Amino acid sequence: MEFRHIPVMYCEALEGLNVRPDGIYVDCTLGGAGHSRGILERLTGSGRLIATDLDEEAIEHGKEVLSDYSDKVTFIHDDYKNLPARLDELGVGEIDGVLIDLGVSSPQIDNAERGFSYIKDAPLDMRMDRSQTLDAKAVVNGYPREELTRVIREYGEDKLASKIAAAIVREREREPIETTSRLAEIIEKCYPAAYRYKFGHPAKRVFQAIRIEVNGELSGLDKFLEAITLRLGKGGRIAVITFHSLEDRIVKNVFRELEKDCICDKRLPVCVCGKRQEIKILTPKPVTAGEEELNENKRAESAKLRIAERV
Repeated sequence: MEFRHIPVMYCEALEGLNVRPDGIYVDCTLGGAGHSRGILERLTGSGRLIATDLDEEAIEHGKEVLSDYSDKVTFIHDDYKNLPARLDELGVGEIDGVLIDLGVSSPQIDNAERGFSYIKDAPLDMRMDRSQTLDAKAVVNGYPREELTRVIREYGEDKLASKIAAAIVREREREPIETTSRLAEIIEKCYPAAYRYKFGHPAKRVFQAIRIEVNGELSGLDKFLEAITLRLGKGGRIAVITFHSLEDRIVKNVFRELEKDCICDKRLPVCVCGKRQEIKILTPKPVTAGEEELNENKRAESAKLRIAERV
């Protein structure tokens, strides 16, 4: 299957990064390489891009479509949260920009065998890195009821989390749940028929929750955001695209904390806390996709872009 993906808020993200031709940039989530290509097209001379992805198919696709820029791009097959250490290995100190697109790429969703979609029947999988052991089938069939409830409530923000977890446990005791369609059917039946599809497919939030759990998407995100932002040189920028409220809340809170200056009691004659402003938030309110993009790419509907600059 061809790894094709429409980059969300392409123009807004690249404009926000304010790419310097000779700068060092990091694309934490290579995906279909659309954003990476945009950065590379703006680089000249000693400009360099470091692109990482947990999905090996994305890395292989990126090497192919960005072959014209092979002298300017370094690919890393790893979780982006390991980037600070990987940059150390490469001898890269300060960087000039960071782009993080936290969405699941279209090929992962559209490729039925990956098991991300509640619409297409496939084995339960949802692993971005298919070499890892934990997959969706293990979560659905192996997690205790209380843990399933927690995952669905915290990561899916579903009010029927307890009821859905109970239904999953009840059904898996009869027969293991092995496909996306069976799981979606179990979830659907937990909703009263009158408003089952009122807010879209009822399985959407649960599938999101399980995907986040399988891939550890939120674990350590706050610490990574702080570390990679502090890696920026003065004037360097970070642009983060999120697709649900949990991610966006983490990004917003980290940015707010990094923007704070001295937090000492104002009655003290000198600062003793050592806190200083590290960034300036350039998007007090997140940027969202325009009407034209929404008409072309429905997956941009929930996207939010936040940008900050190192001071």
